Amino acid sequence: MPHDNAPDHHHHHPGDNHSHNPADHLHSHLQEADEAAELHVLTTQFIDGFIAAKDKMSYLRIAGVPLEVPAPSGGPTMKLVDVKLTTEWQVGTASPSFGSRELSYLPYPGPMVMERTNMGLVYVSLDAKHVTDLRSFLQNHSASRKDHA
Repeated sequence: MPHDNAPDHHHHHPGDNHSHNPADHLHSHLQEADEAAELHVLTTQFIDGFIAAKDKMSYLRIAGVPLEVPAPSGGPTMKLVDVKLTTEWQVGTASPSFGSRELSYLPYPGPMVMERTNMGLVYVSLDAKHVTDLRSFLQNHSASRKDHA
């Protein structure tokens, strides 16, 4: 069945490997969703492995978790002293409402309630305490591995 094409409507034909329009490259949101899903899987697997590990320090060393890090504001290095696990249960969602200061709130029915566990790496020095979120560590660790590949 024939159809009318808008002036900026383009077809992709088999074997046609070039772009017709600079706007065709607006696919970054798909990559971000894939990276978020991959990060979720990595975080879950890392936490599960840490919990199951008989030797927690060996697990952290094998994973490349530094036992000492530079202090964010300078000064003496900070030492890893705690690994903190937190569990949250997402029981609903809230977002800004159009034209109102009241949030639009949607509580979840039972089957949609989701558990989220995260890990924090707690570093200390005489001057400060710093918690590195596992997601940040994995993102930075993954990016540095890609740079060296």
